[in-house]
Amino acid sequence: MKNFVIKKATNGEHYFNLKADNFQVILTSQMYSSKPACFNGIESVRNNCPDDIRYERKDSVNNKHYFVLKASNGQIIGNSEMYASKAGMENGIESVKKNGRSTTVVEE
Repeated sequence: MKNFVIKKATNGEHYFNLKADNFQVILTSQMYSSKPACFNGIESVRNNCPDDIRYERKDSVNNKHYFVLKASNGQIIGNSEMYASKAGMENGIESVKKNGRSTTVVEE
């Protein structure tokens, strides 16, 4: 089941993961100082995920591939996992586009 999972970090900040139907994490947010700010981040994913221009494709120093999802103001909303191939990264982007409109939010 695709959903957003909100978690509280040990430093008291909040973040969320977007999970696909197979329960795999496909996007991890930045840290937020409060739970309401975290909910705003989820809403930003919902608003920005369909637009391909919001995805910045990147390569890591160890030749892995990942992407960041950015809001219209350029602020980073979340990061993907590392992928062995560019094709895997593109599949990850398509999964965020598909699952990022989810209205299900779970708090852990």
